[in-house]
Amino acid sequence: METGSDGKIKLPKVAKVKNKMPAPVQITAEQLLREAKERELEMGQKAPKQKISDPDELAQYRLRKRKAFEDNIRKNRNVMTNWIKYACWEESQKEIQRARSVWERALDVDHRNITVWLKYAEMEMRSRQINHARNIWDRAITILPRANQFWYKYTYMEEMLGNTAGGRQVFERWMEWQPEEQAWHSYINFELRYKELDRARSIYERFVLVHPEVKNWIKYAKFEEKHHYVGSARNVYERGVEFFGEENMDEKLLIAFAKFEESQKEHERARVIYKYALDHLPKDKCQEIYKQYTIHEKKFGDREGIEDVIVSKRRFQYEEEVKLNPHNYDAWFDYLRLLENDGEMEQVRDIYERAIANVPPSQEKRHWRRYIYLWINYALYEELEAEDMERTRQVYQACLELLPHKKFTFAKIWLLFAQFEIRQKNLQMARKIMGAAIGKCPKDKLFRGYIDLEIQLREFERCRILYEKFLEFNSENCTTWMKYAELETILGDLERSRAIFELAINQAKLDMPEVLWKAYIDFEMEQEEYDKTRSLYRMLLQRTHHIKVWLSYAQFELSTGNEDYAVRTRHVYRDAHNSLKDSQEKEERMMLLESWKDFEHEHGDDASQATVEKQMPKKVKKRRKIQTEDGSDAGWEEYFDYIFPDNETAQPNLKLLAMAKRWKQTQEEKETDTTETDDT
Repeated sequence: METGSDGKIKLPKVAKVKNKMPAPVQITAEQLLREAKERELEMGQKAPKQKISDPDELAQYRLRKRKAFEDNIRKNRNVMTNWIKYACWEESQKEIQRARSVWERALDVDHRNITVWLKYAEMEMRSRQINHARNIWDRAITILPRANQFWYKYTYMEEMLGNTAGGRQVFERWMEWQPEEQAWHSYINFELRYKELDRARSIYERFVLVHPEVKNWIKYAKFEEKHHYVGSARNVYERGVEFFGEENMDEKLLIAFAKFEESQKEHERARVIYKYALDHLPKDKCQEIYKQYTIHEKKFGDREGIEDVIVSKRRFQYEEEVKLNPHNYDAWFDYLRLLENDGEMEQVRDIYERAIANVPPSQEKRHWRRYIYLWINYALYEELEAEDMERTRQVYQACLELLPHKKFTFAKIWLLFAQFEIRQKNLQMARKIMGAAIGKCPKDKLFRGYIDLEIQLREFERCRILYEKFLEFNSENCTTWMKYAELETILGDLERSRAIFELAINQAKLDMPEVLWKAYIDFEMEQEEYDKTRSLYRMLLQRTHHIKVWLSYAQFELSTGNEDYAVRTRHVYRDAHNSLKDSQEKEERMMLLESWKDFEHEHGDDASQATVEKQMPKKVKKRRKIQTEDGSDAGWEEYFDYIFPDNETAQPNLKLLAMAKRWKQTQEEKETDTTETDDT
């Protein structure tokens, strides 16, 4: 850097990059690193190979290496890697005696190191020093009898040498320690390689006693089966079943036994085994048994056998479900349906008795709704399938005794019991049942069912008595009043029907009064009693001014067909309009005027139509505030309102709206004229 005349340091000029376009060939950071690594490897120099040709130089080399190994061992005697490297180096120098010395010194340091023993023995085997190798293996298995590698290597060496007797002797010494399963299988495979089946069988006999597991018994039996000793295989399976007994039995053993019999085409034996398993094993362990039994029957059984297996399997499933939750009534229904199709009557009855014994724990009707159908199905089964009428009667009576009638009841039970007695031509008993039902726990459904029963029997006097009792029990039910009046109408006693309607409309409280009034009006219209109908409408309008009543009244006058029907109808519309003037329900008033307008359009003249037109309101869009439940403002909303001509308070607003409308039209006309002038 240079210094100027003024003492300031002058920086060198930096060359400006003129071409800032990207290079045609781009390179990534990964590629840069890879190339740097490759160049680094290329620059590395390999150590030269040392070639020793002089004995003195070799002696010096060996001395130097031994001194290094001894120094490493001296620094840390417990690191077995140093000993192994030392011994392997001595072996590479063909110094077997020195290598043995190193291995022995290593074993003195750690005689439980498996790797040292293995490397030592492998060195002797590579050197073809068989007796030395045997000596090492014997010492190893004596010191570490649970190290399986020693036994495997020892037996493998003896077998490779062709010393079968020696290998067998080693295996026998190994088996005295009762090793794991794989060791026994190795011994068995060893004997099988030399076709010694009897020896292999004797080993299996000891094996299944040392390791008494199901899979080992199955392997023993398959060994016998593989070598075509069918009787021996069956004997093994039988001994296995006897050995484990019923308490410790496993499904796998029985399935294997059954499949063995199936392979020998002994299908009856296989079927007996499957049934024995289903009878003696716990139900939760029978899933696979059922599956295999089903497959067997589908292959070799007849239709009846297959169905028996399927039914048995489903029965087991339902038993588990109801045992888990006795109040699962849907499971009981499915179980009973299965047994009913099977056709064993006593068994079905037993299940029904077990099912109905599970009474709901609470006295709430909703918990009894599914339960009660068990009783109904039981009674229907006894009547239709078993055809035992006395038992059916007992079922119904037991069910009625069980129900807590003071809290709730089921009308369907009473009605079914009564209908059953009628089918038995015991009418007196049926009436007693229904009378007891109404006396103990009166319900609308019971009354209606009893009345329908008497109507079918054409006992109309009894029906009248029942209707009177029904109305005494519940006088608010409009349907009952209408049905009673309808009965009297069918019987032709119109005055009695009219009296019933009169009593009904004068009741202080009714559940559906509008339906009752409509029924009464329709009754008088059917009898063409128009004056009485008009009086009914007037009575109803004294109680309510609902728009539907007025429209119905007007429609009635229009449908009478009298000469003055138009005048009467117009009079009704006028009265309705006057009545609804003070009402705040503007939509109802609008509906009335629309209906009146349609009527005048069809049956009126120009004057009457003009009168109605004058009464029609104007539709105006307005805005109002919206408030939430907590009283805060939520904005504004637009709505349509109707302004009627006779609303005097709204007249100034109407005039103002009319003037605004005219002003808007004038402004639009002026804008149109201005636009046309500009275009010209």
